[in-house]
Amino acid sequence: MSFINYSSREINVKLVYYGPGLCGKTTNLHYIYRKTNPEAKGKMISLATETERTLFFDFLPLALGEIRGFKTRFHLYTVPGQVFYDASRKLILKGVDGVVFVADSQVERMEANVESMDNLRVNLAEQGYDIEKIPFVVQYNKRDLPNVAPVPEMEKLLNTRGLPSYEAVATTGVGVFDTLKNLAKQVLFELKKGR
Repeated sequence: MSFINYSSREINVKLVYYGPGLCGKTTNLHYIYRKTNPEAKGKMISLATETERTLFFDFLPLALGEIRGFKTRFHLYTVPGQVFYDASRKLILKGVDGVVFVADSQVERMEANVESMDNLRVNLAEQGYDIEKIPFVVQYNKRDLPNVAPVPEMEKLLNTRGLPSYEAVATTGVGVFDTLKNLAKQVLFELKKGR
């Protein structure tokens, strides 16, 4: 649920990158952060415990325009990928406006992808969100590796609704901004509708 800061005339939007461990969520955020204008972004914050890490930063893309005289500030989060950090993942989903599901394209990671997608569906429902209605993009990451599953096979497993999806190589930036732009566009559309 977006938050409006009247004094700064900003609408704050929360986007969460979700997926199995080591799928490239953090790599996506690092790439976006590196390529974002320094004047338009906040600090990247890493909340780390001994075994898990959550990344966060916010930025104000000036090119997206305004909604009713307000600028839009995007807050990007990753969740810990490992299943045993479910409480952290639920907490990070609180107040979410849009989700990128980052799937690991390696054949041997398909089961982990499906498990993570199922977990996302459950966690969103527990927070009162309908996965069918929230702005959502699927990213098939690590497409540069030799043992990747074909995209149509991944679509059948992870994207039965035919949502926007992108092939990506987060380490080099391929598909990273396409994914983010599509999700931002969906969220802005929802905001303009005045949900």
